[in-house]
Amino acid sequence: MLKNIKRYNKNIEKAIMNNDNFEELKNKSILITGANGLIASCIVDILNWLNVNRNYNIEIKALVRNKAHLLERFKEYNNFEVIEQDVVDEIKYNKNIDYIIHAASNSHPKSFSEDPVGTMLGNFIGMKNILDFAVNNNCKRVEYISSGEIYGQAIENINAFDENYSGKIDPTSARSCYPISKLASETLCVSYSQQYKVETVISRPCHCYGPTQTENDSRASAQFIRNVLNNSDIIMKSKGKQIRSYCYVVDCAIGILTILTKGQNSNAYNIANNNSILSIREMAEIIAQESNKKVIIELPSNNEKKGYNPVTKSVLNGDKLEKIGWVPCWNAKEGILETLEIMK
Repeated sequence: MLKNIKRYNKNIEKAIMNNDNFEELKNKSILITGANGLIASCIVDILNWLNVNRNYNIEIKALVRNKAHLLERFKEYNNFEVIEQDVVDEIKYNKNIDYIIHAASNSHPKSFSEDPVGTMLGNFIGMKNILDFAVNNNCKRVEYISSGEIYGQAIENINAFDENYSGKIDPTSARSCYPISKLASETLCVSYSQQYKVETVISRPCHCYGPTQTENDSRASAQFIRNVLNNSDIIMKSKGKQIRSYCYVVDCAIGILTILTKGQNSNAYNIANNNSILSIREMAEIIAQESNKKVIIELPSNNEKKGYNPVTKSVLNGDKLEKIGWVPCWNAKEGILETLEIMK
């Protein structure tokens, strides 16, 4: 929960000052699906900041399944409209939309283990419904928020995945419901671009964290942050040797807006801070050190193991996004400090 709103808004201001390239969003309407989520809610906050501080006059449309929660979260926002529905249903909204940022998805490990079918169908059918809406309403551009998980396990020794890499994903594992449906949805985007001439761009975030995390987020970093905010030691359910790219959520959200405005049609872009590559154990230790807590290792349950990402090294190369103007502002230690200070 955002306790220190002033500090959070300072983060947004800092990121915008370092990435000031959003002029073409002025006087446009933008639909954000899954607007209650970690990344999408931050995008809404940034668009609202541009309205309040730069007079951008962006019409913000937020599509969610839980309207009550969203209205509480954004209750003071103007130029803001809530659309309550599930993206697996036909989008029947009938007002003009210039841009769509499609972020709605089951995106945390608990949902992968407990509802793999819903995760997979939600990703693919939801994407189809968004693209059909975009075609029928002449939207300028759709951005799909995919995932760095689409690279799978490296089949050779490489330092980082660039946007052209394809690794191994096991189709006979239910845990693959997430990366495979994300990957298929990417192909659906470029297929619609080719066949129906709707512009699409794809963002592939790495492991993101930040003060907009939701209460039910079961990703490791979110659980670690929740542990220390509850005045507990960090409980880690593995040795934490897996290597990951990390990105502070404000940096990630700015990256998504950069791709929306500057990315090339039918192209994918990694969102990963090249200065934030560390193991899960190292991430846990940073969070613990900033909170004067310890890291304790416990054995996971079988059900917990089902949701774990089997990829041992998931490092994304962020150079392509940086070449179109994205500048990340926080490394892992700095981002964790901001997260804890804003959520305390």
